Amino acid sequence: MKNDELFYYLALQAVDGIGPVTAKKLVDHFGDVKSIFDEKQHKKRKIKGFGSGLFKGLNKREIFEKAERELLYLEDQELHAVCFSDRDYPSKLKHCQDAPIVLFQKGKFNINQKKVISIVGTRLMTSYGSRFLKEFIREAKIYDPIIVSGLAYGIDICAHQESLRNDICTVGILAHGLDRIYPKSHTGTVQKMITNGGLYTEFWSGTVADPVNFVKRNRIIAGISEATLVVESAHKGGSLITAQLASSYHRDVLAVPGRTTDRFSQGCNMLIKSNKAALVTSFKDLEYALGWTSEPSVKKPVQKKLFVELDEQERRLYNLLEGSGKKLLDELALESGFGVQKTLMLLLQLELKGIVLGHSGKRFQAI
Repeated sequence: MKNDELFYYLALQAVDGIGPVTAKKLVDHFGDVKSIFDEKQHKKRKIKGFGSGLFKGLNKREIFEKAERELLYLEDQELHAVCFSDRDYPSKLKHCQDAPIVLFQKGKFNINQKKVISIVGTRLMTSYGSRFLKEFIREAKIYDPIIVSGLAYGIDICAHQESLRNDICTVGILAHGLDRIYPKSHTGTVQKMITNGGLYTEFWSGTVADPVNFVKRNRIIAGISEATLVVESAHKGGSLITAQLASSYHRDVLAVPGRTTDRFSQGCNMLIKSNKAALVTSFKDLEYALGWTSEPSVKKPVQKKLFVELDEQERRLYNLLEGSGKKLLDELALESGFGVQKTLMLLLQLELKGIVLGHSGKRFQAI
């Protein structure tokens, strides 16, 4: 049963000392989340790769009591929760090693059915950033994407509000539980977002917006989308942390340049200067970077090499691509089980053999 599985995922999440990385290793080892709790204690201690003290918290009564209370809260408020094993868990986020094992959702949206862009930036937005966002999001409407941000002051809330004005689905990632909104002044915007988008958080009800939670929140913003756009940023700040996380997840990072004398263009200019972000001056730059540009109706023919010898790993990867159109690097890494770096190396080998084409936005296609 779905609620039964969710109950055990919540109990696992409530165990002190078990974070999302370890939790997923445990689920992978035991086959499903319930089996982690069913296995006898003396057998758990013998499992290699896990410290003997790791399993002590699994039998504590309070973790089940906490899980039961949270489950009742979700049912009472008619909120949705997605576990890491669920089909509707954000597919791009699933590729991230430290992705949360449970996400709480408010609003009816399916983040796996559309293109997703994250937009971040300073809380002290200038008129320059505001003008850019209005034009950028207006032009993005033709693709009907989902715009993700963090519901903070400045660039974040502007991205959400402009999305709503253009009838674009927008999702806010929270640094606290769904029983509150921070800052409170954004409550009106959130109510509108629920009708065309909504909220995600990994934090349980009762969790307040502590500073450390914003850093955790940023990894979801970075991992849930195919690209992160930094609109304005000082030389330090949360938006640069999000950009760094997106890069570590092998996602595209883009930044809007500004004058060298502008304080809130320093971070963006630095990202571009150090080749950590692609320069974006309009939506068309993002189209090009992610391969969203419309393709010509008549394509230049590509000669496929005949009788190419492939080893077992190359053949496995090619079979995943054949007849599937363009596929993302992360998607191929997940389906093949090779990991991102290994998958990229094999794809480059297949490109050299003339049977795979690489496209912008880390997409690949069998010829």
